[in-house]
Amino acid sequence: MLARVAETLFWMSRYLERAENMARLVNVNSNLLLDIPKKTTLGWEPLIDITGTRDSYLKSNENFDERSVLKYLVSDTNSPVSIVNSLSYARENARTIRDVIPREAWEQINALNYYAKDQSATGLSKRGRFSYLKEIIQRNQAITGLLAGTMNQDQGYLFLRLGGNLERADMTSRIIDVRTANLLMSENLELRPFENIQWMSVLKSLTGYQMYRQSMQARIRRGDVLKFLFQSTKFPRAIYFCVQQLEQCIVQLPNYENVLRKIHALMRTIQSAELNAYDQKMLHEFIDQLQIEFNGIHNALAENYFLSSRVNRQVQSQAAG
Repeated sequence: MLARVAETLFWMSRYLERAENMARLVNVNSNLLLDIPKKTTLGWEPLIDITGTRDSYLKSNENFDERSVLKYLVSDTNSPVSIVNSLSYARENARTIRDVIPREAWEQINALNYYAKDQSATGLSKRGRFSYLKEIIQRNQAITGLLAGTMNQDQGYLFLRLGGNLERADMTSRIIDVRTANLLMSENLELRPFENIQWMSVLKSLTGYQMYRQSMQARIRRGDVLKFLFQSTKFPRAIYFCVQQLEQCIVQLPNYENVLRKIHALMRTIQSAELNAYDQKMLHEFIDQLQIEFNGIHNALAENYFLSSRVNRQVQSQAAG
């Protein structure tokens, strides 16, 4: 497979997954704010921190009011993380490899891109937000299912899975980090009765509430939720599950040893974590470490398989000469 095609499939999958996760996050935050006391100042700022783009946001926005944050995350064409931009990038990647993916998948990606743009005003309104975001999520899932059910299970499909699972693991860690740190802190006695609502919100961000109850057979508790979302080997949006998928894919590619070492190191990091013993500071540091390791896996994949990394190496080599 051409390095250019592998890289394009990888990024197409990442951008689709990113758009879906952003839609989930905005949707559940909207619902959470309806369920907690009005005097609680949770707001929309934590969602900017999830994306890691606070500096970019503040270049064009002075505060974190609902309208500004929503526009930045949903429809702003200057935002590197907006749903509209992610789907535009996914569509552009898909366009350049239309001969590699099923025609129906290209048509659905193209249609979803235009739906996201044309209906973005609906997504910013309180009345239409839920239906807009639900449509983004469901169409994304339809595309993922279509690709899984109709695309040749060859090296190209492996790069799709690698991109999607790496993005999913990263976004799951970000959702847990910011939502647990900046929403309802357990040491706030006044808000403790609402703690279960927070953890239900975290699970619902990942469509994991019912699967948590089925798997853990326990009421909502911080330690159990963290164990489920970090270490489950069965739930598809759990971080460990996603990393297992990376492992399964990479061993089917040539020259996989360096990437596999990084994947195994990440698996050991997750498995060995004593999540019940972590306070908020320890949890945040643990998630920071995971995101460093995610980035290391991405860089190793790029170094091994992607054209852009090879071009950059050549440019650097020429510059050094």
